[in-house]
Amino acid sequence: MKRFSRHILSLVLGLLLPLATGAQALHFPVEFWRAPKPQSDTLRIFLVGDVLSHGRVMESSARHGYGSFFKYIESDIQEADLAICNMEFPLGGKPYSGYPVFSGPESFPEYLSEVGFDVLLLGNNHMLDRGSAGLSRTIEQLEQRGYWYTGVAATPAADTLLNPLVISVKGLKVAVVNFTYGTNSGASSAWPKIHRMNKERLKPVMARARASADIILVCPHWGIEYSVRHNKEQEDFARWLVQEGATAIVGSHPHVVQDMQWIDGVPVYYSLGNALSNQNDLIARLEGAVTLRFATRLGERPHLATTRLDYLWCTKPGMIEDSYAAVPIGLPLSCWRDPSDHDNLLSTLAVAGVEL
Repeated sequence: MKRFSRHILSLVLGLLLPLATGAQALHFPVEFWRAPKPQSDTLRIFLVGDVLSHGRVMESSARHGYGSFFKYIESDIQEADLAICNMEFPLGGKPYSGYPVFSGPESFPEYLSEVGFDVLLLGNNHMLDRGSAGLSRTIEQLEQRGYWYTGVAATPAADTLLNPLVISVKGLKVAVVNFTYGTNSGASSAWPKIHRMNKERLKPVMARARASADIILVCPHWGIEYSVRHNKEQEDFARWLVQEGATAIVGSHPHVVQDMQWIDGVPVYYSLGNALSNQNDLIARLEGAVTLRFATRLGERPHLATTRLDYLWCTKPGMIEDSYAAVPIGLPLSCWRDPSDHDNLLSTLAVAGVEL
């Protein structure tokens, strides 16, 4: 289990300086810090897509716990220097609910943290499902537990601290920028705020990232649901993000894995699809996980050494485990309790043009 600490001095300065000066926000993001791992010349970032608290997912977790959800990729999550997922549900309180108006239990992000995810992306279309009050409660619950998140903010001062979220790891500073094309429900107040896919509003966020970080990882929530290819709006916006300094772009929202493109040497994974869900469409059960490995040399800025997309498959209760599980597509047939679902996987891979 990975455990982290925030840099106390930076955090105190970040919270108190606006109060002392009367300013509404700092002009730089506060850098968060984590206990160092054994030093090496590479840094590895691991990302998966949408984590959805569907009703049946919550029912299953109540009976069987969360342990099987990411059991088969837990080593990839924990061995990464930074692991990131999209938490596509607010913690709006009881009664908990699934699609179409989500409100997940606090135990769900607790599991995500315990299994090794470091950063929770909150800039997504379901984050206002319980309105501004639900988003406020989400932020409060995550803050109480000390979890890192980005894409939203409770106050102007917090907005500067968290957007971008700048994390120092292995001597490098990684800025995570997250935003959404829109939300399913409207906000009832200006704050808390959710970051939108708007160039004018994102420009200062990207400027802070350039000034503060060695690596700028942008995680947009965008695109057309269930389309396996990106659209012109995504590509145009990706090109703008590259111009603004993005080092890598890894998106979410369409619930399927979309194509990948290089733009001026920057990898753009338009969508990783779901990481965990109860969706029935086979194409929505095929998932992606991206590993970005950065190399460093003394006196030089880090460069992207390798990038890899691994396919996963979301299994439902009784197919492999008692509950849900995201599994590598190369898992042997002998692991399946229900061999017909292995056939589903193979047929979906064939349609998607993916080879084992």
